[in-house]
Amino acid sequence: MSGAGAPDAQERIDGSGLTVVVVAGSWHETISEALIAGAQRTLDASGATHSLVRVPGSFELPVVSKAALEAGADAVVALGVIIRGGTPHFEYVSAAATDGLTRVALDTGKPVGFGVLTLDDEAQGIDRSGLPGSKEDKGAEAAHAALATAVALRELRG
Repeated sequence: MSGAGAPDAQERIDGSGLTVVVVAGSWHETISEALIAGAQRTLDASGATHSLVRVPGSFELPVVSKAALEAGADAVVALGVIIRGGTPHFEYVSAAATDGLTRVALDTGKPVGFGVLTLDDEAQGIDRSGLPGSKEDKGAEAAHAALATAVALRELRG
């Protein structure tokens, strides 16, 4: 976990007129709730309209994100927590979520803020979740990225 060279996620983006859906997995409740809170704070500060959809886990993020974008959302913030275990399951779910969300963004031409934490242990998630004392706020960063990309696309498309 470096954080070095990261853009300033505290910079306010004018999200007026944008509709954003936060799609969040339900695993690891403390971490996922903190990610959601960070994303919602950033979206509130931008003036974007936003809603929350919960899904069972990170594997389900791509299909629901695609449905939200196809239903008219301007952007999605996908949030999930995947913690390495003793089986290859971690690699399969991480790859499926990452590849699926990338495909959703490319297929729809709309931004997907990537806030899926792939972790070796719960402590890493706490440290990246935006909880008091955390070093990073990946929920806020993912929302910031989705907003910045949506604004850039809006400007490009007129």
